[in-house]
Amino acid sequence: MQKPLLACAIALALGAAATPVLAQSKGDWTLGVGVHAVDPKSDNGRLAGGTLKVDVDTDVKPTLTFEYFVRDNLGIEVIAAWPFEHDIAIAGLGTVGSTKQLPPTVSLQYHFNGKGKVSPFLGAGVNYTAFFSEDTRGALDGAKLKLDDSWGLAAHAGIDFAVGERSAIRLDARWIDIDTDVQLNGADIGTVNIDPIVYGAAYVMKF
Repeated sequence: MQKPLLACAIALALGAAATPVLAQSKGDWTLGVGVHAVDPKSDNGRLAGGTLKVDVDTDVKPTLTFEYFVRDNLGIEVIAAWPFEHDIAIAGLGTVGSTKQLPPTVSLQYHFNGKGKVSPFLGAGVNYTAFFSEDTRGALDGAKLKLDDSWGLAAHAGIDFAVGERSAIRLDARWIDIDTDVQLNGADIGTVNIDPIVYGAAYVMKF
């Protein structure tokens, strides 16, 4: 399922580093309103001693980002979102459940400086993913499913295209390390490695 968009975004950001870009000054902050997809990697692991191959599907939801610049061009960003919902499938059994999750992520990121309308950036940070509203269906109908919350590292890359003196269209992608331990009817049955690429677009306003 997963697309190699993070690598593409990093390549674009590095390639555009020599291009004149918008300046970000200490004390500035931005608000971004957008839409992003959480796209888990293919083959999210095996449960029950390796006998059950798990896949978690993609979901798209509205997002908000807030970034405060602690130095010129260096900002701390937080991303929040409407809860994402993912179906969970097991090979040979089909869809057996679903879960909702919120993946707030805090990143330190550097925006390349210059004079033009294109501003690439790179960042790294920490993610906390909370899982909730798990349910079961199909072959697991009636069973109790529980996914543990996850802490992990995150990498972020993107490009802002200025559309005014204080606004831009942002295209970005981030990789997040999300691993969750799974319980079924109270018994531990293994770990699911979701490790998604989160990619999308946003309208960003500077204040």
